[in-house]
Amino acid sequence: MKEFDFFNFPEMETERLLLRRLTDQDALQIHKLRSDPTINAFVGRTSPQGIDDALAYIYKIGRLIENNECVYWGISLKSSPILIGTICYWNFNIEEEIAEIGYELLPEYQGIGIMMEVLKKVIDFGFEKMNISVITAFPSLDNTSSVKLLKKNEFEPDNLFYKNSHQDVANILTFTLRKEKYNKDIQSGLIT
Repeated sequence: MKEFDFFNFPEMETERLLLRRLTDQDALQIHKLRSDPTINAFVGRTSPQGIDDALAYIYKIGRLIENNECVYWGISLKSSPILIGTICYWNFNIEEEIAEIGYELLPEYQGIGIMMEVLKKVIDFGFEKMNISVITAFPSLDNTSSVKLLKKNEFEPDNLFYKNSHQDVANILTFTLRKEKYNKDIQSGLIT
């Protein structure tokens, strides 16, 4: 994995969606996303107190991007600029070419293939542009939708120890996707 300079933020798009940098205009939606009790239970965080907390979070993410400590996309439909979710790479281990992926989506947009569409694009970006060798994910066993999504994208349970900051998540699992397996599965047609 090469060290990155995210100064020129890598905006992307899929068939239906835009993956873009967060702006101040996303504060209300970030508050809504980060206040959802079900999502918060799965990621082990407390709800923000208000819009000021959401703005502070947006600024924090901006600083992390500027310091090349993460790349964090806001997700919106092409037909509307309203933020509906987020996806990121963080917890970089440059020497071992490992990065953690994390994502969340407002409940009203779940179950219609949005995160599947986004995840494929972001996995490709990680392997092809960032030269990641291993992508880690740490879902809760209770988050059956996330576990199912990871498995559909060829992530596998892993018993090795990886840098993980999710101590407040119940029933945490470790999944990994390795570049060589992903490339092999694409070539064999298992992943399209």
